[in-house]
Amino acid sequence: MPQLSLSTNVPVDAVVAADILRDCSRALARIIGKPESYVTVSIDGSVPTSFAGSEEPAAYGEIMSIGGLGPGVNGKLSAALADILEAKLSISPSRFYVKFDDVQGYNVGFNGTTF
Repeated sequence: MPQLSLSTNVPVDAVVAADILRDCSRALARIIGKPESYVTVSIDGSVPTSFAGSEEPAAYGEIMSIGGLGPGVNGKLSAALADILEAKLSISPSRFYVKFDDVQGYNVGFNGTTF
């Protein structure tokens, strides 16, 4: 159940948000190797953010997954997400951090239980 949360100081309209959600969902599923039906993605735009002392366009993301993350995957995910944010929101890859969290199933609830 990969989950990606993104926040950015760039305004995100509904059309651009839909494109980002779709592209990120597909990228997570493909790179992590899990069905897209397990993937959730959210994006918050217009979040006041300072990055390196500047309020120029920037973003922060967090990915949580039960397995599928690690040294061989995380760099690919970081690059894919940075490419999407640069193409859709003109955020430089040098102004985007992403945190990876590979969690145990018992720490994730779904459908009234845990994995």
